[in-house]
Amino acid sequence: MKKASAQPLVLVDATAISAQRGGVGRYVEELVRESVLAGLSLVVVCQPRDEKAFADLDCDLVVAPRRVQIVFLRFLWEQIGLPVLARRLRATTIHSPHYTFPLLTGRHRVVTIHDLTFWSHSDRHSALKKLFFKFWIVASARIGLDVIVPSAATGAEYQRVARANKDHITVAFHGVDRDTFHPPTPRAVAKFAEANEVASWVAFLGTIEPRKNVVPLIEGFQLATRDMVKRPSLLLAGAPGWDGAVAGAIVRAVDAGYDVRHLGYIPLDNLPAFLGGAIVVAYPSEGEGFGLPVIEAMACGAPVLTSRSLALPEVGGDSVAYADTTPEGIGSALTELLVDAPRRTLLSTSASKRATQFTWSACLAVHRAVWGL
Repeated sequence: MKKASAQPLVLVDATAISAQRGGVGRYVEELVRESVLAGLSLVVVCQPRDEKAFADLDCDLVVAPRRVQIVFLRFLWEQIGLPVLARRLRATTIHSPHYTFPLLTGRHRVVTIHDLTFWSHSDRHSALKKLFFKFWIVASARIGLDVIVPSAATGAEYQRVARANKDHITVAFHGVDRDTFHPPTPRAVAKFAEANEVASWVAFLGTIEPRKNVVPLIEGFQLATRDMVKRPSLLLAGAPGWDGAVAGAIVRAVDAGYDVRHLGYIPLDNLPAFLGGAIVVAYPSEGEGFGLPVIEAMACGAPVLTSRSLALPEVGGDSVAYADTTPEGIGSALTELLVDAPRRTLLSTSASKRATQFTWSACLAVHRAVWGL
C-alpha cells in the first residue's frame, strides 16, 4: 500500500461487493476511481479475488484475509478485523457501502443504504434476509450514523421506516460512466447481433430477482408481439439471482414460439451494443433505490420503458416511457413503443441528454462532504 497523505483518511470496505459487478459493485468502483482522480486520501480494503480490479484503479489497497469470502466470516471480520485495520491505518472515517458496518469503533462511520424494499416489498425477500438487513438499517438510525442514499425517495423511506434523523441523511445520486456507457457504433451493434444470432431485440439488464419483475415482463412481451409478423427477441442480461419462476416463464414463452433468452452476465464492454442496439430497454421493476440500468441504458441512447415505482422517476424524468408493473400494463406500453419509431427516436435523444446530468464526479463531491474531506 502507498503511503497515505496528511489528509484525513477514509477507509472504504469493499469486501461486501459481489464478484460480478452489479449496481453496488459499480458504485464502489466508480467512487474509488473518482477519488483517485481527485487525489483524495482513501484506502480500499477488498477480497483477494478483487485485488486486480482495484489495483487497476491505482488506489491505495489492503487485501482482506481469504476467509472473508465465506459470508459469515466476512461479517465477523467486519466487526473485529475492520476496526483493527482502521486503527492501524489511522483512518478517520470508515465507509461501509452496503448496509452493514462495524458496531464498535471510535471512528466516524458512514454507511450507504441503497433501498428500503425490505419494508416496501417485503414479500420479495426471504425471511432471513429481511430480518438481517432490517436490523442493520434500523441500527444505523438508532446509532445516528451518517447515511448516504442514492435518491430522495430512498431517503424519505429511510427516515420514515427507521425513524431516522433527517440531518444524518444525504442524497448522492449515482452517476454513469460515459466512457463505458455511450451510444454504440453500428458496427458494434452488428457484431453483438451476429454473436447472439439475433436480428432485433428488446433488452432487460439486472439481477434476476422477483423485485425486477421479469416474469411479468416476459408475459407482457408476448402480449405486445403476438400479432407481429417479425417478432423481436427478448434478451435478458444479468446475474441469475433467486427468481426461480423466470426459468419456467422462459420455457413457456419459447414453447409458444417466442425467442426469449437469458444471456447471463454481459461484460461491461458489450453493454453499449446490447443496450443501445435494442429497440427498447424494458426495466419494469417494482421498486428501486436508484436504478442504474435505467441511467446506463439512457446514456447508451436507448428508448427506455420503466415503472414509476420509488426512485425510478427521479432517474428517468420525462425522458423515458412508463408502464404499470402488470403483464397487461407492460404489454400495452411496449406495444405503443414498438409501433411508434418517431417516439422512440425522441426518447432516445432526450435520454442521452438527461443522462449527462448524472456524473460520478458529482456523486463523489457529496461523499467528500459527508466524509469530511
